[in-house]
Amino acid sequence: MEKCGSESIVIANNLGKEVASQYEALTILSGVSLQIKRGESLAIVGVSGSGKSTLLGLLAGLDEPSSGDVELCGQSLSRLDEDGRAMVRGEHVGFVFQSFQLLPNLTALENVLLPLEIANSDYDKTLVEELMKKVGLSDRQHHYPNQLSGGEQQRVAIARAFVTSPTILFADEPTGNLDTTTGGTIIDLLFELNRSNNTTLVMVTHDDMLAQRCERQIRLQAGQLVA
Repeated sequence: MEKCGSESIVIANNLGKEVASQYEALTILSGVSLQIKRGESLAIVGVSGSGKSTLLGLLAGLDEPSSGDVELCGQSLSRLDEDGRAMVRGEHVGFVFQSFQLLPNLTALENVLLPLEIANSDYDKTLVEELMKKVGLSDRQHHYPNQLSGGEQQRVAIARAFVTSPTILFADEPTGNLDTTTGGTIIDLLFELNRSNNTTLVMVTHDDMLAQRCERQIRLQAGQLVA
């Protein structure tokens, strides 16, 4: 898999996002510019409704901005159609969501392997087994999501995000549905994989203590970058 060549693997230029409302356009983001370097950990913080998840979706190519542009691994996402953006995501990006987003009819292992199946990629069974062991699921890999605890489901989601060896991992409130102890374990695991794989980690969180564990924090307020 070809990896990004430049030091800054995400570059956002004057991003804006508006959505239609009943009476007028609602501005969610305005004039956001930033760069994210290879291998760093970055927290996006701010109060609820400040635009954090919207920004994450734009940076990851899951959504299109109303203005501005995102370069992800040297490719301008605004110049690509949805298939092109999906290809860039498949090559370079992993995701961890607050709601886990596991398929209920697939086992833990099958959920982890799903990105490889979609990409029709060959994989090393030994490496997958090592990943399942690293996230503590060796004895749970043939269980279905409804047979797993919330923490175990999030471990499955993390393994799924890392199975393609992504250049960058986007995490949206990854501990939002977990108790404090389980959430702490999940965060330790994310940072461990971030370091061992040199994977760039971009995380949306409302938890300032968690944000301080990242190398850098940016704060959104009413859709604008304030720090």
